[in-house]
Amino acid sequence: MDGPNGKKKIPAEAVELYNRFIHGELSRRAFANGIKQYAVAGLTASAIIDALMPNYAMGQQVAKNDERIKASYETVQSPDGYGSIRGYFVRPFSADSREATPAKLPGIIVVHENRGLNPHTEDVARRFALENFMAFAPDALTSVGGYPGDDYKGGQLFAKLDNAKRTQDFLAAARWLKARPDCSGKIGVTGFCYGGGVSNTLSVLMGADLGAAAPFYGGPAKPEDVPKIKAAILIHHGALDKALAAGYPAQAAELDKNHVRYEGHVYPNAVHGFFNDATPERYNKAAAEQAWTRTIEWFNQYVRNA
Repeated sequence: MDGPNGKKKIPAEAVELYNRFIHGELSRRAFANGIKQYAVAGLTASAIIDALMPNYAMGQQVAKNDERIKASYETVQSPDGYGSIRGYFVRPFSADSREATPAKLPGIIVVHENRGLNPHTEDVARRFALENFMAFAPDALTSVGGYPGDDYKGGQLFAKLDNAKRTQDFLAAARWLKARPDCSGKIGVTGFCYGGGVSNTLSVLMGADLGAAAPFYGGPAKPEDVPKIKAAILIHHGALDKALAAGYPAQAAELDKNHVRYEGHVYPNAVHGFFNDATPERYNKAAAEQAWTRTIEWFNQYVRNA
């Protein structure tokens, strides 16, 4: 099947195979073998695989050396987790201006998918800095050497970690950001897939210490934990991300029942990972841009101006 400009369109089933592969459900070999069935004239199995793999250079929106930001890698102590967690910390350059004393900035924790702190997640953190937030993107793989430069290997390392300790690492990172002297003391959290689930989890664990959460295609909080949520929750799902989209009404019902401030959006024709512009076969430009605008507005309302 041809897409725009005569380009062969990657079958949706192949995109789903990639999702299963990157979430650790399929080995490299099983993924490659599965893709072969979708090869057609003008679209070989290797071409499909190449199209599905992330292209971080293509997806980058803000360069690492952009003069409008100041970035560094910081290590946070996490005694209840793996001991420490390293992350990418970004602020707008104006926050370090010596010509005036700038106002303290609100902070955003940015949580990666299930393969560690890859370049896309770092790029999202830089995007927040350009929206006049300070952002911290921790790497859950810190205790095993950090993101290895390969998403599949990162996923394998990630699967070996203890989830409770991982969660404590992110909680420590959030508390560190909130307590920084240059932070306003108001923070929010966003994340993608695993990171969306962490966003919901931190909303439970932090109570009133968290201003807002904006989970992208993340697992919801357990119903019995929803009464602990005090943050304002902005939920993003893709309509074609069938399992999570189907579960959204129950999630919304629990939030309603417990009088949690929330807003939810299920984006048409969007799959799991629709925000990730480094994976072009999953990326939905219209949905991603709308979700980003809503996220910035949400954090401005419930983190910056609350």
